[in-house]
Amino acid sequence: MDADSFRRGVRLGMPYGAVALVLALSFSVLAVNAGFTPLQAVVTSALVFAGSAQFTALTIVAGGGSIPAALSAAALMHSRFLAMGVALAPSLTGGRLRRAVEGQAVVDSSWALANRGDGTFDRGLLFGTTLPQYVAWTTGAVVGAFSGDVLADTERLGLDALFPTFFVAILLAELRQPRARVVAALGAGIAIALVPLAPPGVPVLAAGAAALLGLGAARPGPVDGAGDDAARGDG
Repeated sequence: MDADSFRRGVRLGMPYGAVALVLALSFSVLAVNAGFTPLQAVVTSALVFAGSAQFTALTIVAGGGSIPAALSAAALMHSRFLAMGVALAPSLTGGRLRRAVEGQAVVDSSWALANRGDGTFDRGLLFGTTLPQYVAWTTGAVVGAFSGDVLADTERLGLDALFPTFFVAILLAELRQPRARVVAALGAGIAIALVPLAPPGVPVLAAGAAALLGLGAARPGPVDGAGDDAARGDG
C-alpha cells in the first residue's frame, strides 16, 4: 500500500469526517430518545458504521416496527455495496479473508474518492479516507449518546439536513466521468419513481441496476506489487 496515497486519503477524508461526526451525534440522540441505552447507541454505530442503514432501522423501530423488518430495510438500503464491492474486489490484495476484511473499509465517500476512473481503485487512498470518518463517526456517537439532553432537538439545530447534503457532495465528486453522469441520472430517475410505491430500501436496490451501464468500462489492470504505479500511471 502506498503511504503517500494513505496520507492523502486521510487529508481528503477529514471534511467527510466532520460531517460523519455530526451525523453520528444526531443518530445517537435520536436512538436514545427512541429507547436505546447510550451504550447500545454507541455500540451500534461502532459496529455498523453505516449512516443510512442505521437511520432507516431506527425509523422503523421508533415507529413501532419489528426488529426483523428494521434489519431487512437496512440491508436493502445498503445493497448498493454489493455492486461497489464487485467493482472494488480486483483492486484488493491477498486471499478471500484478507479481501473481505479490507472491504469493510468501504464507505460511499472513500469508494468515490479512491476510484481512478479506469475500473481500478487506490487502496491506500481508500483506507486513508475511511480512517478519519470512522474515528469521527464513533466519537460523534459517544458525544450524542451522552449529551442527549443538551442536543435533543436535532431538527432545530439543522442536523436533519446534513445527511442529504453529505450524499450530494459525494455525488458531485463522482460525476467527473460522462458515463457516471448518465448512470447517476438513470439511477435517480428509477429511485424517484419507486419511492412512493416501494418499501424503504427497494428504490435504492432497483436504482443500482443503472450501474450495469458501467460494465463496458475498461477492465482493471494489475494492482499488486511493483507494477501498481505503471498500471495506474500516476507515479
